[in-house]
Parts: sequence; structure tokens; C-alpha cells
Amino acid sequence: MSTTAEEIWELLGELIKAQKETDRLLREQSQETDRKFQETDRKFQETDKKFQETDRLLREQSQETDRKFQETDRLLREQSQETDRKFQETERLLREQSQETDRFLREQSQETDRKFQETEYLLREQSERANLRFQETERLIKEESIRLDKQLGQIGNSLGQFVEFQVRPAAVRLFQEMGIAVKEIATNVSVQGSEGTEIDILVVNSHEAIAIEVKSKLSDDDVKEHIARLSEFKKLLPRYENLNIMGAVAGMVVPENVARFAYRQGLFVIGQSGDNLVILNDDKFKPRCW
Repeated sequence: MSTTAEEIWELLGELIKAQKETDRLLREQSQETDRKFQETDRKFQETDKKFQETDRLLREQSQETDRKFQETDRLLREQSQETDRKFQETERLLREQSQETDRFLREQSQETDRKFQETEYLLREQSERANLRFQETERLIKEESIRLDKQLGQIGNSLGQFVEFQVRPAAVRLFQEMGIAVKEIATNVSVQGSEGTEIDILVVNSHEAIAIEVKSKLSDDDVKEHIARLSEFKKLLPRYENLNIMGAVAGMVVPENVARFAYRQGLFVIGQSGDNLVILNDDKFKPRCW
């Protein structure tokens, strides 16, 4: 078992105490002193031996400590070298990654530029085609507008001719055949002003007046508008306030449903039958008076 420094100091303390006791014994008894001196010398030799052993153990422990320190230093150096190697490897990988990223970004930028140029080219082409289509559409609209203006002019002329040359003379004949005497007939009777109105044909005798609305193709709305016109007739044309006012509608084309609607509203309906104009109302019809 190894002797500790504390034990060594304790031994030294005992030695000092023994020496003091020896001095006392020498004074008391010389022989005992010699014997004890010899004993003390023996103990001193043993102590010296223990001291040498302790010194040897300390040297061995110091050597072991040095060895461990050197081993630790070696391991630290190796670990530091490994850390440096890994750091250099990491730095190399980062450089490679950075170069790869730069390359990818350059390629991506070039691809983006290419796509942008291609898109710009396509947009220019599309814009040019749109402009061409717009110009063509504008041209067609102008042509169609001119054509419609011509057609409307022709329709207006046709409607005017229909009123003047067919409905006007037929009205006299048709109403006289129904027993309604015709003393006066006028076309385009109008009242000016904010509440103005216009009657296409007005057939008049001493007791009655028939206001006729003429259309190229008669519709329900035309019938409704004429009824509203008849409701205001006497107020706008007070010279006829003592007459019974009746209404009639005529058309180059008169759909059956419109004819039935006008019939139910109490209006005479004048339509074409072959080349002639006829009153389409049957014998049961009773005209409405305003």
C-alpha cells in the first residue's frame, strides 16, 4: 500500500517526539538511552526507507502524469488536425456548392431572359394581330352600318309607300264596307311639344275618328304604345273631343299572336291577305272607344 505525504509527516512528528523522549531518558538512564537510541536509529532507517519509497512512488506517479499529459496532447493535436481537415473539406464543399449555385443562377437568368424575349415577341405578334383584327372589324362595322343605313332608308321608303299607296286608300274602302262613312282622311297628323304625338293615318267623319298606327312588322309593344297614344288623343287634339275615337293597327307583317292581342284590346287589325289589305277582325268584334 502506498504511503501518503500525510503519513510521512506523521512519522516525522513521531520521530521528533521520540528524540525528545530519548533526551529525557538519557538524562534519567544512560543504558536505556542507548537502547532507545538504537531503537530510534532503527526507526529512522525505516522512515528513511519509507521516504525513499514515497519518493519513488512520486516519481513514478509524475512519470505517469507526464505520459498521460503527452497522450492527451497527442490526442488533442490529432483532433485538431481532424477538425482542420473537416473544416477544409467543408470549405471546399461550400465553394463547390457556391460555384454550382452561381452556374444554376446564370443558366436560370439566361433562360428567364430568353423566355421574356420570346414572350415579348409573342405579345408584339398578338398585339399586331389584334390591331389587324380590330381594323378589319372596324371596317366591317362601317360597311355593315352603311348597309343598315341603306336598308333602313329602304324600309322607311317602303313603309312610307305602304302607308301612302296601300293603307291610306284601303282604309277608306275597308271602313266604308263596315258601315263607317269616311269624310276626311289625313296622314302623319302630329302635335308638337313635350307631350307631342303623331298619328300615321286618321280617318274622320262627323261622329267618329279612327287613329291608325302602321308598322312594317307589328309587335305587342307597338299595340301598347298605340293604346297609350289613344288615351291622350283628345287632350292633345281637342278639336276631336266630341267624336268617338277608335283605334286600328296595320302592318306589312302581322303575327297571329299580336293580332289576337290587338283584337282583345279593342283595336281594328289591318293585315295583308294575298295582294290586298283586309280587316282581320271577325263579326263578333266590338271596337273600343276613347
